[in-house]
Amino acid sequence: MNSDLQAIWVYLAASPLLTLTLTLIAYQCGTWLYEKSGKNPLVNPVLIAVLAIVTLLTLTGTDYQTYFGGAQFIHFLLGPATVALAIPLYRQLRRVRESLLAITITVIAGSLTAAASSVAIAWLLGATRQTLLSIAPKSATTPVAMGIAEQLGGLPTLTAVVVILTGITGAMTATGLLRLVRIRDQRATGMAIGIAAHGIGTARAFQISEVAGAFSGLAMGLNALATAILVPLLFRLFG
Repeated sequence: MNSDLQAIWVYLAASPLLTLTLTLIAYQCGTWLYEKSGKNPLVNPVLIAVLAIVTLLTLTGTDYQTYFGGAQFIHFLLGPATVALAIPLYRQLRRVRESLLAITITVIAGSLTAAASSVAIAWLLGATRQTLLSIAPKSATTPVAMGIAEQLGGLPTLTAVVVILTGITGAMTATGLLRLVRIRDQRATGMAIGIAAHGIGTARAFQISEVAGAFSGLAMGLNALATAILVPLLFRLFG
């Protein structure tokens, strides 16, 4: 059965549009389940799509490079999608100006906390130095985090996995945790989600409100910058 499935896949995989189509279908299925669950954040469409694609690639014996060859158009669209975050942010420009000091303090504190807490936990669990270097920038966006890890001597592939897991976990749990500690301000909600869970979290923040989404997008960008500066500096000082 498995060999037959692999043979069919090899035949269909000749078209690069196959993996693109399957990726879109997987995400739409995840979105459908999310809607059916009453928009429960634990039923995260990205997580469902990732699990579906990983299962399919495993069953068909397809390596990631082959898959990415067809699905890279989605990767290309990440750039325009990130730039498009400027539109809701512009609409919230007045609120941003009013909160400049709070935003600055939040980004610095959040960036340091995200890196320090992950490194401390991993160190207590006996992780190697290379692993510590790989997970330190986990709350930055994937390209930035991978670049930081590579510069420090970590493993960029491990960093990419940890970053994605961080984003999915943040998107699934952030609203519940913020509600638990009684944070109601949409600006604070967006900043917390954007710093902790980057792009995937920002998508979740936009489901809460445009204000939360705009501040999450701002926090995501500023946190990437802060992480790129602070994490290498801290490892040089204390490494």
